[in-house]
Amino acid sequence: MSSPDPQVRAARNPSTRSAAAAVRGPVVAVTGAAGGVGALLTERLAASGEIRQVVAIDERRGECADAEWRILDVRDPAIADKLRGADVVVHLALDLDLETDPAARTAYNVRGTQTVLTAAAAAGVHRVVLCTSAMVYGALPDNELPLSEDAELRATAEATGVGDLLEIERLARRAPRAHPGLNVTVVRPAVLVGGTDTALTRYFESPRLLVVAGSRPAWQFCHVEDLCSALEYAVLEKVDGELAVGCDGWLEQEEVEELSGIRRMELPSAVALGAAARLHRIGLTPSPAGDLAYTMYPWVVSGSRLHDAGWRPQWTNEDVLAELLEEAAGRHTVAGRRLGRKDATAAGAAGATVALLGAAAVVRRARKARRRV
Repeated sequence: MSSPDPQVRAARNPSTRSAAAAVRGPVVAVTGAAGGVGALLTERLAASGEIRQVVAIDERRGECADAEWRILDVRDPAIADKLRGADVVVHLALDLDLETDPAARTAYNVRGTQTVLTAAAAAGVHRVVLCTSAMVYGALPDNELPLSEDAELRATAEATGVGDLLEIERLARRAPRAHPGLNVTVVRPAVLVGGTDTALTRYFESPRLLVVAGSRPAWQFCHVEDLCSALEYAVLEKVDGELAVGCDGWLEQEEVEELSGIRRMELPSAVALGAAARLHRIGLTPSPAGDLAYTMYPWVVSGSRLHDAGWRPQWTNEDVLAELLEEAAGRHTVAGRRLGRKDATAAGAAGATVALLGAAAVVRRARKARRRV
């Protein structure tokens, strides 16, 4: 009997099949592919000559015609069937919307990540790429400038979505032990800019930049295009592990004020943090007081692992700040709460912030008066 054709032998040999797939490029599944970073990454990977196929997963169909769309909620265990045949999964189906109910947001983010990791292992996927944030390092006065990827994660769950991100980080570390053979890479971007809406981007929509007396802010940005190129590096296995991504270097608060042309309003720490907590508690602002720490203390990252692998950001901090200011033009945000143009005009520039701080004081006095009665 003649020996099998070489292609037949390759098909029967798992290791040869894996090598052949690597030559043709991986099949990559992207969750959250219909919008935001997921949509941008899907388009980028679909246009890459190094990617064999892109499987786009979301609850609705997106615009990328070159991807194969599979429609479902990432919390559905049936996603395991949708992932069969994929070599890599990039999980970007996260809800970090400031207006989302926190309990619902956590349920979606944590359950979704758990389901995707378990489903990926069941489907034979060998690599999952997760995206959290450099916020997980925490914003602390004694942070080194910059932080290495190996720095301890010292954040708390007090800022918007950070508790979810810390839990995702824990899931990422446990997954390879629970699912031997599954590689998990985590990408942590700095302040993300480019069609994003977060407490940190809204900071630049304010009539005055709130500066807490005695604080030491250091601003580092990450453009969504640079994040997508870093994610592609992870997909192609040019780098793995825990990766931080952002522009090179950082901007001091004085540089930000000079570049933006927005003047500061400086408040004592106790006043700023106390007012932020009260305003959030009574529902006037979407941002908890914990968000304020990320405008007070440094959490700049080095990105050394990506740099060592040959990756470089295409955007500078100055360029990203300019784009952020352009996006913020016409928006009016005070203490994290968006105002209509009419409200902002009536309130005045710094007056709007003072009014909100005053509102918190009025509420506090009213509560004290009720307790005395």
